[in-house]
Amino acid sequence: MDRIVYDRMAAHDTTHWWYRARRDILADYVAREGGLPAAARILEIGCGTGHNLPMLARFGEVDAIEIDPAAAEFASARLGKPVGTAPLPQLTGVARGSYDMVAVLDVVEHIEDDVGALRGIADTLKPGGRVLITVPAHPWMWSAHDVVNHHHRRYSKATLGAALSGAGLTHNGLRYFNSLLFPLAVGARAVGKLTGKDDSDDSPPPKPVNALFQAVFGLERHLIGRVPMPPGLSLITIARKA
Repeated sequence: MDRIVYDRMAAHDTTHWWYRARRDILADYVAREGGLPAAARILEIGCGTGHNLPMLARFGEVDAIEIDPAAAEFASARLGKPVGTAPLPQLTGVARGSYDMVAVLDVVEHIEDDVGALRGIADTLKPGGRVLITVPAHPWMWSAHDVVNHHHRRYSKATLGAALSGAGLTHNGLRYFNSLLFPLAVGARAVGKLTGKDDSDDSPPPKPVNALFQAVFGLERHLIGRVPMPPGLSLITIARKA
């Protein structure tokens, strides 16, 4: 990712509506669908500035990997121990068969060989271990945001399902989320392209709008995995070895 993406993440990951609501959604989803043992061993790959680590720590002992040095330093301070730097797909130095859950949250779209990355992730799982995965949805939604984040792709349900299958993984269903605000996002991106103002600025909106978006997005914590969701900006699933 461009340096500015990490800088914005560090500046806004505790206040921006997207980060705050998504952490609540992920926590509820893992609690319901994760099937984790008590004191689970958890690894987050591509943890960025570490904003998800306290949430994941509710479920067990957490390790983390981040290849950007500045972001890894920031995440290490949050985690209270060093964050590793092993890149996908090799994950050199990461113990195989060691984790009850690996979280890759908007990560595999950054990897050219996504199937190889998923295979490498699967190798780190204990028997019965799970992979928590989120990815950006809809290739037709490609924008400047994807460019500055160095994405190789956005996913459809079919392409994510094929990548998981190619890596020898099954899943508990491919579900959309960030669906309630999806029409607004589609409209904003269409206007940006029509006016030539398609940019990657993801700074928080004014406080009242930020609070409103957080509340609307946050409602999805009660819906995902319980009711079918309409198309959204992202896909989520929990996968395991076939």
